[in-house]
Amino acid sequence: MPAVARETTQPCPECGAEIRGDSRFTVWCAACDWNVDPGEPQPAGGRLERVERALARRHGEQLLAEMLSGREPQPRRDADAVLATALALAVHGVTLALVAGGIWGVMADWGGGPWIGFILLLLGLGLAPRPSRLPTDKPVLFRTDAPELFALVDEVAAAVGTRSVHAIAVDGSINAAVTTYGVRGRRLLVLGIPLWEVLSPEERIALLGHELAHYANGDTRNGLVVGSAVRSLALCHHALQPIQHPSAIEMVVNVVYVVPRLLIRGLLVLLLRLTSRAGTRAEYLADRLAARTASTEAAVGLMDRLLIVGPLEVLLRSEINRATLGGPRAAREAASRADEIWDRLAAYAASVPEHEYERQRRAGARRGHQVDATHPPTHLRRTCLLTGTPLTAALTPDPDRTARLAEELAPSRTEVAKNLLRDGLGG
Repeated sequence: MPAVARETTQPCPECGAEIRGDSRFTVWCAACDWNVDPGEPQPAGGRLERVERALARRHGEQLLAEMLSGREPQPRRDADAVLATALALAVHGVTLALVAGGIWGVMADWGGGPWIGFILLLLGLGLAPRPSRLPTDKPVLFRTDAPELFALVDEVAAAVGTRSVHAIAVDGSINAAVTTYGVRGRRLLVLGIPLWEVLSPEERIALLGHELAHYANGDTRNGLVVGSAVRSLALCHHALQPIQHPSAIEMVVNVVYVVPRLLIRGLLVLLLRLTSRAGTRAEYLADRLAARTASTEAAVGLMDRLLIVGPLEVLLRSEINRATLGGPRAAREAASRADEIWDRLAAYAASVPEHEYERQRRAGARRGHQVDATHPPTHLRRTCLLTGTPLTAALTPDPDRTARLAEELAPSRTEVAKNLLRDGLGG
């Protein structure tokens, strides 16, 4: 991608309208949408991911139609949520029964040998929910490490009506998320530095508002009972995947795995169907709370930034490949200037012209762009935010605080940049 922008002018081959563009970006016609989406659709992933994406799109359209008719989404436990909780409890009950049966079998010495008990115990332990741990492969900040950042998160949490977090992890993903860790369910916010760096101070508040809102709006998928059941089933489903290029014995194992794998997949699909509408509602509610916290303009700006995640990934991979292909010396030099990667990323995002954002919006609407399989399409989220009277910000950024935040995050920014150059994106 050329570093210097050059304005281009040409007639549209479809309608003849004049097209003014930027040499760094796709040339397209705003009058007739010629060449608005020249790329190939991305593969949707595995079967479960395709199901999840389709459900998020369908429920996203249904809920948006309801909101456009004047019905505001409210966090509530409907019949599907009750059924999902009952199914999750049944999964946990089976897990407990397997563990108890396995222990009894080992101690009772069924059939002259404990092997049946061991098998039951292993199955039960495989399904047992495990509390997440704090990540060890990325910087984790506590209040003493980043008091200004935690103060901002505290204020955003109060604005959306929830408790704040106990720790903040930073990594090289172009994303952000909230989760829990430990047996006490302590709260963890994960901030992707590449996304944080390309956002304005107002959009950063919107991002924090959206993520923290998931603690406040009763998202069934992230609850202790249902969320742990889904994670347990997903782990088992992954463990039971067919062995590639199997030997004779492994072919037998693959055959044995078929029935339990299909059963677990069926339970996962059922749980996804029962929780998808509530999860989609939770995303819309999180967007609304983000707008009330940071303003509608900031929340919409965040949606637009999410549309250029693909080009941001390309730029990051280009920086990583340049350091890798240049050999050890180039890698060392790149590591010594690791922070420059964020400057280039932010400069690129700031230079994206409005007509490219508009193309991304139109292309995203055609493809049904989604942040991931659990989110409704981005263009629907944007439409939802723009419905009704624009909201003003409950919290506004302070330039001095922005500078202090940058100072606090400086060591983590450097560490994340070095990790990216060493391990690659997603490494």
